[in-house]
Amino acid sequence: MFATQKLASQALEAVLGGQTLTDALTRIWRAEPDLRPQQRGAIQDLCYGTLRHFGLLDSTLKQLLNKPLHESALKALLLVCLYQLQFTRAAPYSVVDHAVKVASHTGTGMGKGLVNAILRNFLRQRDDLLNQARTTPYGKWSHQQWWIDAMREAWPQQWENILTANNTHPPLTLRVNQRRGNVAQSMAALQEAGLEARALDDTAIQLRHPVGVDRIPGFFEGLVSVQDWGAQQAARLLDVAPGMRVLDACSAPGGKTGHLLELADLELTAVDADAQRLSRVADNLKRLGLNATLLTGDAGKPADWWDGKLFDRILADVPCSATGVARRHPDIKWLRRSADIVQFAQQQAAMLDALWALVAPGGKLLYATCSVFPAENAVQAAAFAARTPDALRLPVTLESATDGQLLPNPEHDGFYYALFAKHTG
Repeated sequence: MFATQKLASQALEAVLGGQTLTDALTRIWRAEPDLRPQQRGAIQDLCYGTLRHFGLLDSTLKQLLNKPLHESALKALLLVCLYQLQFTRAAPYSVVDHAVKVASHTGTGMGKGLVNAILRNFLRQRDDLLNQARTTPYGKWSHQQWWIDAMREAWPQQWENILTANNTHPPLTLRVNQRRGNVAQSMAALQEAGLEARALDDTAIQLRHPVGVDRIPGFFEGLVSVQDWGAQQAARLLDVAPGMRVLDACSAPGGKTGHLLELADLELTAVDADAQRLSRVADNLKRLGLNATLLTGDAGKPADWWDGKLFDRILADVPCSATGVARRHPDIKWLRRSADIVQFAQQQAAMLDALWALVAPGGKLLYATCSVFPAENAVQAAAFAARTPDALRLPVTLESATDGQLLPNPEHDGFYYALFAKHTG
């Protein structure tokens, strides 16, 4: 447990300093190449859990301190340990004992007594401390106040459910490759492997308990892919047919790219500004046995990569706040700022205008985000329709969606879709 606590605390400290959790963990994996898969998984679990419940844990820690703790490494360690004591089955004596040892190697090395006292006081006063922490929105919902306020304004009936969903473990959903099989076959294979699951529709299967892909039958053979049910709706809504020329803008990591190609034989181009992330698209297509033209480029600047031929379909899966997938990336709740939403909206509008010029007459463009903020979604789509005379807004009909907006719930993450057709006249 010593190494797990120590490295999880280091990752959390990096996030509190403004680094993404993905980057923080990547740095640790490079520095500690001998970590076993189980150790990596345990470190990830501690980081994800602490960040999901950060507001509650931070509010609790503040009550236990006589004065603000300025040593960031010790603060991160204490938050990780409070998460262990409250939300895991780890033996309390073991958590405290290892934390004291980690503290002796952390920061100035003078925090052993403080860590021991704080954690033991928490164990003695746990219920009172947690109840007091939950009296504030920050402690109750574990989101920044601006985010809570924005959700309350945008979704007055659903905001509590949205915030609650963001603090849960995300579901693991599979997409069955219809070129290679069907839901019944995949369900049978999962049952044989001892994995409980249920079908959500004719291509999606949700596992009762998430597992690594190495335990999912047919994954490495390309029979199934991991993709949230909400994300699976993009390829369906785009309504592709064999022979169409299709653009997947901002395509990495390639889940929607693969799905489009599973639905029909297409002349598909996948573009992404990040060459490293584009390599993940290549890996996904290789696993599925599918092919596409992969281009590194800014989707908002097609003059740098476009060959001049119009597309029948464009998937504009634009950069966004990712607030609809916060439970998969809980660091977003603490790194995102309200000003970011305005900046994303400006970038999205410019990208929409640039990509619309690439749509052939009679063609369609699907605008997609994994956000729950109207400024990036309904407001953005309405503004585009208003300023674009040859864009016809088409209805988006999805179960549990409102005006194309899927909100996070136990079955899927938060996504937004708006579909436009270009007039032929």
